[in-house]
Amino acid sequence: MPSNAGTTRLVIVESPAKAKTISGYLGPGYVVEASFGHVRDLPRNAADVPARYKGESWARLGVDVDNGFHALYVVSADRKQQISKLTKLAKEVDEIFLATDEDREGEAIAWHLVETLKPKVPVRRMVFHEITKPAIQAAVANPREIDRDLVDAQEARRILDRLYGYEVSPVLWKKVMPKLSAGRVQSVATRIVVERERQRMAFRTAEYWDILATLAVTNPGEGPRSFNATLVALNGDRIATGKDFEPTTGRVRPGAGVVHLDEGGARGLAARLEGRPFAVTRVEEKPYRRRPYAPFITSTLQQEAARKLRFSSQQTMRTAQRLYENGYITYMRTDSVNLSDTAIAAARRQIVELYGERSVPPEPRRYTGKVKNAQEAHEAIRPAGDNFRTPGDVAKELSAEEFKLYELIWRRTIASQMTDAVGSSVSVRIRATTSGGEEADFGATGKTITDPGFLRAYVESSDDENAEAEDAERRLPNLVKDQPLTADQLAAQGHHTQPPARYTEASLVKALEELGIGRPSTYASIMQTIQDRGYVFKRGQAMIPSFLAFAVIGLMERHYPRLIDYDFTASMENELDEIAGGDHAAVDFLTAFYFGSSNGTGDQAIAHAGGLKKLVTENLSEIDARSVNSIPLFTDDDGREVVVRVGRYGPYLQRSVPGEEQAPAAEGEEATTPGDRAPIPEGLAPDELTPEKVYELFLGGGGERKLGDDPATGEPILLKSGRFGPYVASGERKSSLLRSQSPDSLTLDQALKLLSLPRLVGVGPDGAEVFANNGRYGPYVKRGDEFRSLDSEDKMFTVTLDEAVALLAAPKTRQRRAAAPPLREMGNDPLTEKPLVIKDGRFGPYVTDGETNASLRRGQTPEALSLEEASEMLAEKRAKGPAPKKKAAAKKAPAKKATAKKATKSTATKATKTTATKATAKKTPATKSTPAKARTTD
Repeated sequence: MPSNAGTTRLVIVESPAKAKTISGYLGPGYVVEASFGHVRDLPRNAADVPARYKGESWARLGVDVDNGFHALYVVSADRKQQISKLTKLAKEVDEIFLATDEDREGEAIAWHLVETLKPKVPVRRMVFHEITKPAIQAAVANPREIDRDLVDAQEARRILDRLYGYEVSPVLWKKVMPKLSAGRVQSVATRIVVERERQRMAFRTAEYWDILATLAVTNPGEGPRSFNATLVALNGDRIATGKDFEPTTGRVRPGAGVVHLDEGGARGLAARLEGRPFAVTRVEEKPYRRRPYAPFITSTLQQEAARKLRFSSQQTMRTAQRLYENGYITYMRTDSVNLSDTAIAAARRQIVELYGERSVPPEPRRYTGKVKNAQEAHEAIRPAGDNFRTPGDVAKELSAEEFKLYELIWRRTIASQMTDAVGSSVSVRIRATTSGGEEADFGATGKTITDPGFLRAYVESSDDENAEAEDAERRLPNLVKDQPLTADQLAAQGHHTQPPARYTEASLVKALEELGIGRPSTYASIMQTIQDRGYVFKRGQAMIPSFLAFAVIGLMERHYPRLIDYDFTASMENELDEIAGGDHAAVDFLTAFYFGSSNGTGDQAIAHAGGLKKLVTENLSEIDARSVNSIPLFTDDDGREVVVRVGRYGPYLQRSVPGEEQAPAAEGEEATTPGDRAPIPEGLAPDELTPEKVYELFLGGGGERKLGDDPATGEPILLKSGRFGPYVASGERKSSLLRSQSPDSLTLDQALKLLSLPRLVGVGPDGAEVFANNGRYGPYVKRGDEFRSLDSEDKMFTVTLDEAVALLAAPKTRQRRAAAPPLREMGNDPLTEKPLVIKDGRFGPYVTDGETNASLRRGQTPEALSLEEASEMLAEKRAKGPAPKKKAAAKKAPAKKATAKKATKSTATKATKTTATKATAKKTPATKSTPAKARTTD
């Protein structure tokens, strides 16, 4: 759209990629520049507080709670250079358009830009939900003013989270561990994961059996000859299935009225049914119809990308951000399932072209969102433009990650406007009677799809990997009542009840969404935050809470239950929505929450407790640090209580007899009860601390195990687990296990041989001692400063003096050491198709595709790492780009000639301190951050 003659307009967006795309759609007279996300925020620490506020009591918070919750905003250090550039541009133009994102965050960034730049020219707000030429031109032609209600809601959210974090986190520092954090949403998300793990820890498995019959018809006609049916009832009583057992006891629920078959009962019944006639007793056929899924919103996109593509939430949002900024999809932070009329028309046209007119329903489909507390009325996530580009059209323009996500979005959008999938489902009951008169009923179900409809384009995945896909068919023979059948096979089959599945990122986002907690802009950051804080770690796709999370959530539940209450947290979102709609004042809301003065807004339970401030200060003395850092497990057979203690150096097991006196604490440590201790290996999930595993850890495994006594010294020889792996120790002597040795099978003789290292081989002809030992690069012999490698670990114990002297006399070879074979070959990366391997590096195992390397994270092992995890790790590493090179240290000036008079010690010390202070003050200017969008997290 051309600018008015002689008029120059500055358009400010959030990222350079977005700026580049938009600048191509605007004519001359437009200058498009990026703000690089948020330009101002509350101070991160005392150093960020401007000098004139340093004496203020509220400066630590960055919020003057006594004066209307006035926020102290400071320009981020890495944005100052860009702000200077924007300020200069603002003075050179006639008008400014703020084109930040259309949600609350974007509205707040626009307001912060005005407050920071203080422009003297007219300022307009332009919004759009896709970066296409028509959308950008329409936004320029129809600007609006900044929506202060949206700004107030975002500011209230930011202040609320600051108050929560800055008041609650210090409690965790004092009572659990330094440098921990609490957050309005992150703490609730952690609680959800911890509660699921508690359910798994309390779970007791149960075994149950049934019979799988392979039945056949004599004259099948159309359809298959045989099919499978499962035993469902015996003498009219239902056969027990997994749902009939109590999860905490493993026993059948009282009053269930079911027959619980064990292995003997199932096998005996199967034997009694051999050769008996079977007949159909009931056939029920019903029409099958499945409506299409709604278009993607932020949460469902993250869920399906996790299920289908194995993307993390962060990976999904990063990839979607690139697609949006380059004009391929609409805005990706939305909780609206609505499609515009033009988008519906585009989808229907494309369906006709690709699948024919029969695949388009007579009327366009409209969807209603089910998200609790849904906010801004954006469009759903869909391909951009009035004419959708197929995945084939964009394949050459996108990276592998971008293409997969675009195809997912395109398919979901197209499918949402297609016809229903229709067919029929049939349920059959079959009966056989044993010679003893027992009536055994079997059941089978089938499904036939006559018109797949939208399933041609898209089939949704499930969090349950064993669940049947929507488009799967199960065909049965054409059966009628009283039809005779024969049993080709009767197989007793056993089952075990399963604990509730752990959350994945996808299912945790879904749980938060259903509870009305969090917002589209925060889901990905919350997933990342609880992992970065050490509260949750991933094993494959499963999210496992750490024992640190157990301690933190235990403290919150006992002393601040309201702060991690699901309804309370959702009510905060409701309040913020009402502020965004102009129905409530932010100051009233924050006052009720922080001080407890209730005037109809804010949470009444918090208000009646005196507000957050009083809650966290008055209860502090009641919190027993030892109690909150102890997670009870069970009492062993000897009456000892087994607990997990969360210590400053990590979690450990302790068992002690109740009532024993506490041992005095060493300096810097808490007092402990006498009893055995054992470290808990990294990566062990809480629900894996079964009595059997605990016993193993106390006797060996990750703990300490006595192998025997040294015959020469009488000292015990212990097998221990250390930071760098297993080792043996006796008195002052220590030695790591060899690569070929396993702690599980290590013997006393092997330990004695290890403790003999370094081994004195003998004294050479020159009078120098020759030693054999094991080192970082393998076994070797040594004389003085001369080293030569041995070709096997066994040689350390068998090499003779003559062999060692000959080896040391030979010239050093400069041959490059043969590369060690990879620890594991994983197959091809699903994103890049490059082969992935895990290698052992200087700093531990890492995965590589030959170009990019990523170290395995804490708790990950080469054996357990999945291909999808490895691909995700490398994708994240590639997205970060190469690590910045360190600047070479400046050369020191030549030392001046010393004067005859020496400086006194005090003078020299003072000079040193002065120099150090100056060196600290002269810091390198902050470099501009990566042009990624800064987002406020809950």
